[in-house]
Amino acid sequence: MFQDISVNELLELQNKKKMTLIDVRSPSEYRDSTIPGSLNIPVFNDEERAEIGTIYKQVGVDAAKERGLAIMSAKLPAFVKQFKEIDGDKAVYCWRGGMRSRTAATVLSLMDIHVSRITGGIKAYRKYVLDTLEHKTLEAEAFVLHGLTGTGKTAVLRQLQQEGYPVVDLEGLAGHRGSIFGHIGLQASNQKTFDSELVERLKQVESAPYVLFEAESKRIGKIVVPDFLMEKKESGVAIVLELPMEERVRQIMEDYNPAAYKEQYLAAFQLIKNRIHTPVAAEIGRSLEEGRFPQGIRMLLEHYYDPKYNHTSSQYEDASPIVVSVDKVEEAVKAVKEILRNQMQQKTGT
Repeated sequence: MFQDISVNELLELQNKKKMTLIDVRSPSEYRDSTIPGSLNIPVFNDEERAEIGTIYKQVGVDAAKERGLAIMSAKLPAFVKQFKEIDGDKAVYCWRGGMRSRTAATVLSLMDIHVSRITGGIKAYRKYVLDTLEHKTLEAEAFVLHGLTGTGKTAVLRQLQQEGYPVVDLEGLAGHRGSIFGHIGLQASNQKTFDSELVERLKQVESAPYVLFEAESKRIGKIVVPDFLMEKKESGVAIVLELPMEERVRQIMEDYNPAAYKEQYLAAFQLIKNRIHTPVAAEIGRSLEEGRFPQGIRMLLEHYYDPKYNHTSSQYEDASPIVVSVDKVEEAVKAVKEILRNQMQQKTGT
């Protein structure tokens, strides 16, 4: 027989050993939100789930159960085979820890495949995430990257994260770059997914002596950043990146790849062009239309983004920012590493 475990028990078990989580909801439910790192082995696909739901509403519970049993019986060998291919401890869950996860766990138990079932399902996990974010505080010191658009803040953070630094990449978690063009070419996260991924990342860096993240706005696309991170941004050590205009344009070309998404960038530009002096806006539009992207980007920086994001010392709460003025993003990575090393040495007296 399978074993029921709560979300809290699951978290304790995950701290001790590797456990594979399997979301048995439909693919669309899984895409909407899941427990980070979970696999999706659905009891019913989207069409089957819709069919059973219709029968439930129009005919009744018993008829819906009978149809569900018929569908499950037909796919049972393939369903069991997928679980057999997963080594180690496993736990299944659905929306509220109800019929689908109970059915999956019972069937697997009959086939001598032991799984645990997460009581409360994804709904209980969501409550844990929201409670965590509501009461979360960051004790570690924060180093916050500031800088004008195109100064490589995200590129620096991602390089440092690859090297094992305690980075919280908010734009990466949001699937959005934080500008009017920020969603293009990316798969934007919804709030539920962002929150879950953020909680998991914070757990990974909680023992670090500091955290490093970008000075984001309260909103990144449609995502809302928790208050405790915004407060940490204001009180953290500000590191301002400065790059020459040519390097900023090159960085934006690399990050945004405008040639591959020309029509989407043109559509996004229409949303802001009225905020730019008319002759300049017209020239930017022509540059984008004609594929002269570096020229259009440079004008956008000079006439829209740079005036909008006026990075001055008045933004920073207690102390003057640490300014990193370099020629290349690669040099910025090295400079930030040196700042972190020096700051930590001063803290520890070594």
